[in-house]
Amino acid sequence: MRKPTIQDVARRAGVGVGTVSRVLNNHAAVKDVTREAVLKAIAELDYTPNPHARRIAGGKSYTISVLLPVVTTEFYVRLLDGLETAFQEARYDVAIFPLLDRSRLERYLGSHTLAYQADGLVMVTYNLTGLLSERRVRSQQPTVLVDAHAQNVDCAFMDNVLGGRLAGEYAARLPGELYAIWVETELDQLFTTRVFKERRAGFHEALQAAGREVQGEFTASFDALAARNVAATLLDGARFPCTVFASADLLAAALLDEVRVRGLTAGQDVRVIGFDDQPWAAARGLTTLHQPVEQMGYEAAQLLLTRLGGYRGPPRVRRFEPRLVVRDTA
Repeated sequence: MRKPTIQDVARRAGVGVGTVSRVLNNHAAVKDVTREAVLKAIAELDYTPNPHARRIAGGKSYTISVLLPVVTTEFYVRLLDGLETAFQEARYDVAIFPLLDRSRLERYLGSHTLAYQADGLVMVTYNLTGLLSERRVRSQQPTVLVDAHAQNVDCAFMDNVLGGRLAGEYAARLPGELYAIWVETELDQLFTTRVFKERRAGFHEALQAAGREVQGEFTASFDALAARNVAATLLDGARFPCTVFASADLLAAALLDEVRVRGLTAGQDVRVIGFDDQPWAAARGLTTLHQPVEQMGYEAAQLLLTRLGGYRGPPRVRRFEPRLVVRDTA
């Protein structure tokens, strides 16, 4: 049975092929009644656009490149879900380029690589836009930052200073010594990410205002084993009861596991405050800072899509605020 074509859709809807194309591309210059007729024809015919033909005709790749640190943590999986939802609604494909380490990052910095052959670019957590001025990557593409912010580019980000402050204000009211675990990866030594620096700044600001001090600060990567080892080191030297601000839920989970195997009680011997509010956090009773990760990704994608749609105005900022969710662990 022959697959329906865009011409078949146009005939069924009683419009021209160009109108069908505009509907498929979410073009604003289509009347609602016409759009509904075209969408109805598409549904009745079970028509699927030919992406190859679409790209040839439009002179676009209809692909968005996403540069992000890793793809194996829950945070980045959720962020990608928000990005991909928006891009798929606009019929763009997503090409994911995890940076992972220094060697892979260096490979991506060559302007000939696939990462820069898309219509737009999303930079996640790490602001690499400084490289544009060095002419190491192409600057023609519309670019958006997500989970990061800068003055010269569209961005959607969490107010991490506020999040750290909320954690610090709450921790300062709890009895016992205070500890903190921060995240650092190999990429942090190459490029500055403000995420955990800002959480730390807000946390210390709140403690100073309350007249409290941190007895010990530790650093871990996103690696589960490394996080567990850091949790063990912290507990080896801690005096109980104590409160620990684990600046990512992944670190908080490792700490809770170590607390359990040592026969300690979370929420009594060791109070734990995380950051992210991952889907499993409620089941483990984790007190944490909630951030709407998927919404942040979706909003970043919308900023980029409007650029691709012709917006030429000044850079825009979408700022999200975390909120403290108090549960059993603190």
